[in-house]
Amino acid sequence: MVGSATTTDRAGLKVLFASAELSPLARVGGLAEAAAGLVTALRRADVTVDLVLPDYSGIEMEDERPRKLDVPQWAQPATARRGIVAGVGDVTLVDVPGIARPHPYVDTDGTGWPDNDFRFFAFSAAIAGLMQETDADITHLNDWHTAAALAMAWKRPPTALTIHTLGYQGWAAGHWLARMPYHYAAYECFGEVNPLAGAIQVAERVIAVSPNYADEIRQPGSGMGLDHILNGLGDRLIGIRNGIDTTIWNPATDPLIAASYTADNLGGKDACRADLIAQAGWDDDGTPIVGIVTRLVDQKGIDLVLDAVRFAPTVPFRLAMLGSGDQWLADWARRTADEWPDHVYFEDGYSQRLSHKIFSGSDLLLMPSRFEPCGLAQMQAMAYGTIPVVSDVGGLHDTVIDADVDRANGTGFHAATIDVPGIVDALHRGVRAWRHKQRRQAIERRGMRTDWSWDRPARQHIALYKEMAGNPVA
Repeated sequence: MVGSATTTDRAGLKVLFASAELSPLARVGGLAEAAAGLVTALRRADVTVDLVLPDYSGIEMEDERPRKLDVPQWAQPATARRGIVAGVGDVTLVDVPGIARPHPYVDTDGTGWPDNDFRFFAFSAAIAGLMQETDADITHLNDWHTAAALAMAWKRPPTALTIHTLGYQGWAAGHWLARMPYHYAAYECFGEVNPLAGAIQVAERVIAVSPNYADEIRQPGSGMGLDHILNGLGDRLIGIRNGIDTTIWNPATDPLIAASYTADNLGGKDACRADLIAQAGWDDDGTPIVGIVTRLVDQKGIDLVLDAVRFAPTVPFRLAMLGSGDQWLADWARRTADEWPDHVYFEDGYSQRLSHKIFSGSDLLLMPSRFEPCGLAQMQAMAYGTIPVVSDVGGLHDTVIDADVDRANGTGFHAATIDVPGIVDALHRGVRAWRHKQRRQAIERRGMRTDWSWDRPARQHIALYKEMAGNPVA
């Protein structure tokens, strides 16, 4: 039996933390940023975190200690190397057959690797092996890539599972059930395997990445087919909002922006705005700049944004967009930039420097997501005094207060509907507020003075870990 009731009296805890992504080692989406931010904050709060990641490529380590892992024959050979990675700290990198790839999930055409089921089930088997021999108080799993570990471990610490997005569940063929000796029924769905659904039912606690998202996914039509399972969890399902790394996203100290500034002295934001205008090749005619830093996928509502560009001259606004993802959206964005060069600037891909330029230099940030478990860009934007215009879903609801509804506390604007009219209306309200300097700066300062760091979410995780550690499982 792992852990004990006395764990709650200790100054620190030990957590086995497993994820398929962690910035900057493997970054595809918000999972990487969230995992990195939480791990850093936990370690800062005296929690010992045994961080477990796939060994996708030859990441350099100091003080490297290799070892073999005890896994079923089908997942062999499995090895791990533990050591110190610059900028990350102590890491255990797991190598199983097929896991090493240039991209965690897709090939150069954007098509998922055909053996992703094998790759991440083998990774889960390795996590299960580590769980069986760890002295950690808690295991913390993240998304479907790690979820099958609970079907392969005969003993383990109490486990928390974080759902970063319910849209990816890891469905696989039914023959995988034969390789999952524990909790068979939880993982079986209509003759196939759903690892996320299984882990949701087996884990001691399930964490959604914002309180509103935790409520939404219990509702029919919003639970991606799992609302009936999530509804049955009761208080085992909780919402804890993500944070952002305020050592990176801080206009007072950011080396990647044209000028520094603070909530008390916003002067540098004008220089950042001028820098973004120069990047886009525009003349400064006073038109508000709307920034977007995003993945180009249906979830993010980018098709609605591109359809709304025809209203740019009349709202008015200019659009500075950075993103990568689905090729059809990237092609559409490129065509739109070509057709509307005075109103649209688009760069396909991800650039850390350009993302910081957009957050600091834009007047408004647009996030018309169809669903958004938490969202990071709206918090990053507010940290830079850029006013978010968002759909009223998930973590966007939890983090952005509509300034027309609550003028004393507002930090942004909500689109009443997730369609082109809703987006254009919310943009129009945002532009109207921006044009009044006193109101604009009041909204900007409220967002900048809000604590978006990981400190509070980390404390909430620690409280949950301590509660769980008092009730160990075999």
